[in-house]
This record gives sequence, C-alpha cells and structure tokens, in this order.
Amino acid sequence: MKFLIKYSPEIAMKSRIVRTRFCRQLRKNLARLLRMHHGLVDLATDPHAPDAIKVEAHWDYLEVETQPVHDALLPRIEETLRSTPGIWSFSRVQAYPLPDFPAMLELVKAQHATALEGKTFAVRCRRAGKHPFKSLDVERILGAGLLQGTKAARVKLDNPDITVALEIRDQELFLVETQQDGIGGFPIGTTDTVVSLLSGGYDSAVASFLAMKRGLRTHYLFFNLGGREHEIAVKEVALYLWLKFGASHHVQFITVPFEAVVAEILEKIDNPQMGVVLKRMMLRAAERVARHIEVEALVTGESVAQVSSQTLQNLAVIDSVTDMLVLRPLAMSDKQDIVDLARKIGTEEFSAVIPEYCGVISVKPTTRAKRHRVEHEEKRFDFAILDQALENRVALDIRTLQTEELQVASVVHEVSTPDAGAVVIDIRHPDEIELAPLSLAQGNSVLCLPFYRLNKAFTQLEPDRHYLLYCAKGVMSRLHASHLQESGFANVGVYRPA
Repeated sequence: MKFLIKYSPEIAMKSRIVRTRFCRQLRKNLARLLRMHHGLVDLATDPHAPDAIKVEAHWDYLEVETQPVHDALLPRIEETLRSTPGIWSFSRVQAYPLPDFPAMLELVKAQHATALEGKTFAVRCRRAGKHPFKSLDVERILGAGLLQGTKAARVKLDNPDITVALEIRDQELFLVETQQDGIGGFPIGTTDTVVSLLSGGYDSAVASFLAMKRGLRTHYLFFNLGGREHEIAVKEVALYLWLKFGASHHVQFITVPFEAVVAEILEKIDNPQMGVVLKRMMLRAAERVARHIEVEALVTGESVAQVSSQTLQNLAVIDSVTDMLVLRPLAMSDKQDIVDLARKIGTEEFSAVIPEYCGVISVKPTTRAKRHRVEHEEKRFDFAILDQALENRVALDIRTLQTEELQVASVVHEVSTPDAGAVVIDIRHPDEIELAPLSLAQGNSVLCLPFYRLNKAFTQLEPDRHYLLYCAKGVMSRLHASHLQESGFANVGVYRPA
C-alpha cells in the first residue's frame, strides 16, 4: 500500500534550497514517527529490517510505502499522517506501471464499478511528467468508459456523488482509494524552538498545538498552583499533545512550584493588582527558564480581552518585565473558536476537567493596570521566593514521564492476565478506542470509560468488583489507579498485556 502526501502550500512558496530542506525534514520526521509509534523501520536506514517501510521525499510530494503484512496498521498510520505538521493532504493509493487507456479503464472499473451503481460521478486526474496526452483527455476517456461499462447514473462535474480520482506521475499510475486532510503548517524542526506556558486549560493547550503546527519545537512549562493532582492532569495534556503532534522531536516538561509565589502575592499585593502581578512573575520565571535552555521565545494562550488580565493595557504592563518575544497565537480568537479547535485536536476532554487556578486570584481585578502602580506593589514582594521556586523547578525529558510517574505509582498492582470476574476499564480517548478496540481472550468484560470521566464515574461502580485500568502505554492507567487508591478505593489495579 502506498500513500501520496502533499506538502503544505506555503512550503511550495519557499526558495529551492529552503523547500528542499523542509521536504527532507518532513521525511525525517515521518520516518521517526512511524518507527516510534508503530515499530516500523525506515527502509533507507535498514534495508534488511523485517518491519521496514519506505519513506521517500520528492520535489512536490512525499511517498510512504508499506508492506502487505502491515495492512492492519493502516488506520494508525493514517492517524499519524493526519496529525503531522507539514502535511496538507494525503491519499491512499494503489500503484501500477502506467498502462494504455483500455487497460487503465479496466483498472478503474475494477475499483469503482460497485460503488458507482446508481450514482453520479466525475473523473479527476492529476498528472506530472511528459506524456502524449493531457489530464483532460484521461478524464474524458475514462468518464465515457465508466458511463458505458458500469451502472452509474450519469457524469456530473459539479458536486458528484463519487469522485474517481487518479494521479499519473511519469510512468506510474496511482488509483486513489481515499483522500484525507492533514493539519498543514510546517514540519517541526524547520523553524525555531519555543517554551509554551501550559496550564492545561483550553487556551494554553490550543496555543501549544498551533506552535507545533507552525513547525516550532515546543517545550512545556507548567506553573504548579494546584498540587500533585493538578500537575498530573497537565502532564497528561502535554504528553497527549507531544505524542499526537510533536513526537518527532524531544522536548522537556518543566514544572515550577508556584504555590509560595501565589501566597506571597495574596499577602503582600493589593487585591486589584494581583492577577497582573502573578502574570508578571510567571513571565519573569519563564524567561529565565527559556534562556537557561537557550530558547528565544515564549508562547502563551492569552486572547485579547478574554479575561481581565488580557486587556491591551494589562498585557503591555505584563510584557514590560521581559525583553523576550512573547507569541500569542490566540490573540484575536473567540473563546468558542478556541473550544471548537480544542475539540478537533482532542484536548477538550482534558481541559474541561482542569481548573484555571490563575484566573481566580483577584476579587476585583483591574483592567487598566498602570505600570508605575504595579511596580510599586511589587516592591513589597520578596523576590527570593521567586528565586527559590526557580531553584526547585524540575525539568524532565517528556519521554521519561512514564518512568518518573512509575515511582509515584509504584504501589499500584499490575497484571498481564486479568483474574476471573475482573472488569477491565479502557480509559483511552474514544478516538484511540475506535482505532484499536480492546479485546480480551479471557472473557473478562470491558468497560469503556474515558479518563476524563473516570474519577466521577468510579464512585458509581460496584464496590465489591475488582477493576483494572487499561491504556495503550500504561502511563495514564497507572496515574489514575494511583489517584483512585489515594482516594480510598482499594479495588483498582492496572492491566498491562504482556
């Protein structure tokens, strides 16, 4: 099976040197992702590997070829292609040496005859290379042949029921089975590196996604205001974003304990100024973290006038504490647009259950902060507390989150074979379950209960039954099992298939 991948249109606008670099980077990213997510080795790296897959970059498209033994992985490979920055669209195709028109018609007829019965259709041909015919000739000849040789209703060039799509590239014919959209943007690694301030809410998660979509390698910086549970929840968001959109590059998840900073603000700062001062402290800390890892820009999820601290005047006062570039991808976005995008990329369910702690610090927050007034208030703040918070920060390679959390959740009982009567709870995102449903040969029942509903729904389950949480990599299942145990539920463990 082959996939033909179209680059984002902006890539085609680049100079020849830059375009070549972007195409090579996308090829490298895809090869790395297919190896990481699906265990498939790039044929160019190891031509003798039993699980090899071919990823080849061309001037105006990229080609991925899988072996027949990997057909079961096709839905998951397509999910990878849908989520990789730099891909505008992709087609799953059947490839043949370029035949003459009668043979081409037979191939097209074999693929589409059943589906065309009683339907209107149009033939669409894309062609590259030198041929003694034009794309329009292909469309006319095949269209007439399909109309005569199948039970299709009629040809309809505008909004047909079925589009018969094919591509001819030099001496190869590609019959398109499916066409899907990618997310566009630039391949990660082609632009720069940023630090994204991630609270776990709708805005910061979507802003992080947009940074990755633009080709920015994106580290995650979390200011912990809500304790261990808050940190675990935000780590889940970061891990999801990275695995889905940014796993081609290694990044850090950095936690800065900010409870003491908030306590100092509550004690020393005038109430209306608290929100602006808190954001200034975060920006000061973020700049120091970014400079330490040699990053030149920050990303935040702020949108103009969405909350009190995000008026233009307040943002100007907040930004005055740093010379570092602060990118705000959502600056002109409506809240509903942000939520809709969060739903589309899969972060809505995470963000819906994470409180926005930094949004509740002031009772009567100012919307027109004065820089001199805020600076006067900050003279009462003990900056040694901010220094201490930065000294206590923890920076983790995001790939090690599983190992790091395993130490926290080490008391959780794991089994590779469920006991009779145990109920396995599949806590994966519904999209993941649809791609790879969990089936148990042992006959245990499976309950699909997404992680974002688990804590509330678990209290309604039978207390005398034993439950085993399951997820693809075992990270979230251990975290949630540990949390449920700490909440007093002893009847929970983790299912980890051998």
